[in-house]
Amino acid sequence: MKKHFLLLALAATSFSAAAQPAAGTPAAPAAASAPAGYTEMMAATIKELNSTGDPAQLKQLASKFERAGAAAATDWLPQYYQSYALLLTCFQSKEEGDVKDKYLDQAESRLGRARKLGGDEAELLVLQGYIHQARLGISPMLRSFKYSTLANEALAQAKKLNPANPRIYLVQANNLYYTPKMFGGGPEVAKPIYDEAKTRYAAHKPAHALLPNWGERQLLGRLKAYEAAGAQATAK
Repeated sequence: MKKHFLLLALAATSFSAAAQPAAGTPAAPAAASAPAGYTEMMAATIKELNSTGDPAQLKQLASKFERAGAAAATDWLPQYYQSYALLLTCFQSKEEGDVKDKYLDQAESRLGRARKLGGDEAELLVLQGYIHQARLGISPMLRSFKYSTLANEALAQAKKLNPANPRIYLVQANNLYYTPKMFGGGPEVAKPIYDEAKTRYAAHKPAHALLPNWGERQLLGRLKAYEAAGAQATAK
């Protein structure tokens, strides 16, 4: 069981291709009153966030999103991405569990701020579910029941609000993938959920370049691993 949750944490090491500003892409509504260059700065920082697994760099990016939040006080996205950066720091850090819990305390605090600013509740719930999984991974034997239940509840609420959100299915599938078969999980159980995530990503078109768009690269990597395992089994 402990191995399951430690492996779950490793799923966070894969990141999606970053959201790139495209010609004609509308700016984030709350960014209209932000300083000049805000949208470009946010896009560049999101790109960096989605391409690193270095804890020191993740901490720097969390601080950068904090400064962005001060510059655009009505925009929920800097708070969301600071929360996400802190979550990834927890996954990647080799520090003690109490230090990791502090990162997650900060992540939940920023998530609460994003909610007060009117952030996309489905996206916030997905991230909340991921934070619960990170809490569980710090002490699997002691936290399994509490935080696995909380994670599943958050994802279920997110699905009710927006079943088209592909990150819901990715996080659910990751959880199933690393859950032992004796507890109802395993790669075979997770595969249909990964397939559903792929369908959802194909149809997912964020309204503007700064909205959450992470996870697809992680998903495609997982599906390639399935293909490789199937080819190996056939060769035998």
